[in-house]
Amino acid sequence: MFTSIEGRAVVVTGATRGIGKGIAAVFTRSGARVLITGRDEQAAKACVAELSAGGAEVSYLLADVGRRADCERMAQAAADRMGGIDVLCANAGIFPEARLADMTDADIDEVFGTNLRGSILSVQACLPALAASGRGRVILTSSITGPITGFPGWCHYGASKAGQLGFMRTAAIELAASGITVNAVLPGNIITEGLADLGEDYMAQMTGSIPLRRLGTVDDIGYTALFLASDEAGYITGQTIVVDGGQVLPESLAALDG
Repeated sequence: MFTSIEGRAVVVTGATRGIGKGIAAVFTRSGARVLITGRDEQAAKACVAELSAGGAEVSYLLADVGRRADCERMAQAAADRMGGIDVLCANAGIFPEARLADMTDADIDEVFGTNLRGSILSVQACLPALAASGRGRVILTSSITGPITGFPGWCHYGASKAGQLGFMRTAAIELAASGITVNAVLPGNIITEGLADLGEDYMAQMTGSIPLRRLGTVDDIGYTALFLASDEAGYITGQTIVVDGGQVLPESLAALDG
């Protein structure tokens, strides 16, 4: 049995929907106290109502992780409401499509501002509380897109997700002396509202390229994050876990015909 994380203070950014909401749900079901952030108040309120229905301690804060002041407010809110931070799940991310030939400065700045800058600022703001915890955990939501694979329309997204891993490796070294581990989860195609927006044809094509023959669930990512937050994962830092049903394994679709 793993050591219980009941009562631990967890911050999950970008958690009003999708993978972030799934991560927050797994932690609340495991007895953690959770602060979620997002930019849509209606979605945040609905998420808190859903996750707290069973009696879990969940609250929200409207915040844009690309802004240092918002990240500092997030860390302060966690200290005020939960007494500190044991786990930071830096999950907030966006993936608007833009072909390289048409990509604007605004497109690049928007994606890097949330996905990469937002991860760095979130960790910076939470550092004092994570160090005070004595068992601080940082878990980044990266992606297979960028670090391992590519997909047309997501040059900026892929670059931001690969950048997260460069940040992770040096941060893991710098923060080790404070007892803080820094790791990343690399999801493949996970069933979320965002994936559904890409259409049924996309989802069918992706399912056909996955050896396990199914798309992932938000719980698949949530339980991986939970493991990395556990005491038992305390000697793991600067590492990545790919959660993709084997999608990156075949060298071509022909490998799946056997």
